[in-house]
Amino acid sequence: MAAVCADELAVEPPVAARRLLGATLWSGAVGVRIVEVEAYGGDPAGPWPDTASHSGRGRTKRNMVMFGPAGVLYVYLSYGMHTCINVTSGPDGIASAALIRSGEVVAGLDEARARRRTARTEADLARGPGNLGSALGITLSDYGTALFEPSSSIRLELGRPIAAKQIASGPRVGVSTAADLPWRFWLPSSPAVSTYRRSPRAPRAEVS
Repeated sequence: MAAVCADELAVEPPVAARRLLGATLWSGAVGVRIVEVEAYGGDPAGPWPDTASHSGRGRTKRNMVMFGPAGVLYVYLSYGMHTCINVTSGPDGIASAALIRSGEVVAGLDEARARRRTARTEADLARGPGNLGSALGITLSDYGTALFEPSSSIRLELGRPIAAKQIASGPRVGVSTAADLPWRFWLPSSPAVSTYRRSPRAPRAEVS
């Protein structure tokens, strides 16, 4: 069963990212329904070169899990303080992953609120990648967790695929390169989707 679920993510980055929409990510008793994701590719030698990706310049100690099998947790700190959560995708040996940007807390609400005391509404609890990591209580020590293993403390449950007409897409948030690649996907019906912010370091978008 675990292999079958992981195989659904062993595909090109945008397909894997869209497949994650509507899935539930569990950390202990807290469950978050995923409503916004960003796809990231890999190094120039691979099939999906992506200069905005952590793996865009090749394999390092930090990003090595991105080069492994699909369905594994890739965790990193943003600005040294925000825990960001990614799910690896693509075939084993080819780097790619999806950043989980936002979600709706569907279980363990009190625990999530205790971790996110500054959140003004339920929709704010896991809106944005740093807030989502905080709500779930995920840390750097969770790096490399196999998300489809029944014994894992952090688990991913894929729901039914979301129809294409229910998914919106656009450029990724805050990246300074490949800034216009439309690899951000979200469910417009959800109030937990974050606000798009273009990096001030990104080149001006071309107007056709």
